[in-house]
Amino acid sequence: MGISENETAQVLVHALPYIQQYNNKTIVVKYGGNAMVSGELKDAVMTDLVLLSLVGIRVVLVHGGGPEITDMLKKVGKESRFVGGLRYTDRETMDIVQMVLGGKVNKDLVLSLQHKGGRALGLCGLDGGMIEAERMFADGTDLGQVGQVTNVDVTPINDALEHGYIPVVATMGAGRDGKVYNINADTAAARIAAALGAEKLILLTDIRGLLRDKNDENTLIPVVNVSEVPNLIRQGIISGGMIPKIDCCVEAVRRGVNRAHIIDGRRPHSILVEMFSDGGIGTMFL
Repeated sequence: MGISENETAQVLVHALPYIQQYNNKTIVVKYGGNAMVSGELKDAVMTDLVLLSLVGIRVVLVHGGGPEITDMLKKVGKESRFVGGLRYTDRETMDIVQMVLGGKVNKDLVLSLQHKGGRALGLCGLDGGMIEAERMFADGTDLGQVGQVTNVDVTPINDALEHGYIPVVATMGAGRDGKVYNINADTAAARIAAALGAEKLILLTDIRGLLRDKNDENTLIPVVNVSEVPNLIRQGIISGGMIPKIDCCVEAVRRGVNRAHIIDGRRPHSILVEMFSDGGIGTMFL
């Protein structure tokens, strides 16, 4: 059953102070995981981003593409190998990453945003020297062409925003050695958000947020001060794959982003709920 005209009006009135608060502010959304695979969820994310853009919020979309890269590697008969959660990237794998991430995935997202009535421009970290990187080692282990960010120049992103586009950024970086590096999308999003002086960094994930008990989704911790994070790690509340995600949120806040959020990308329109409601959803880092 649809909502009444009065209820529709109330929703819009409730959203007004948030629209005013975020007008002309920048938000960076990191998009990946389940929300990228499901057609229905992808549709909802694209709708949310176009709506935010049309009400005067400067939206930047930073994306990964792990499942698509894995699929393409399978097609060419190459096995995916991970070291400490990061994809080992030899030269052949890097060629596929560049092709899939900077090509198909990036342009599909541009097309999806434009299909929803937005104006989008596909970029990657190589464009305009946006992301500089150097070879990364995990605990001394060689990861091939996996890079850590050494510098971010957001001029191409700002140029796109100034002309009314939603920049869609694929996360690769260029080294001074002339090599292309595969960059973790959460890390890249955090550094881009900081360089833009963003109001918010939003990481779309496959869980509700940070849970006090990882096996119980009802134990969501809604707000975390970044100074509490080391203690939460010691207690084991932040563990495993959540550590690098939360490290990215901490780094973004410490570098000047006002708020960082981990929210549930499995929930349709989770970005709008976060932006335009009193309680928000997920876990907010400040």
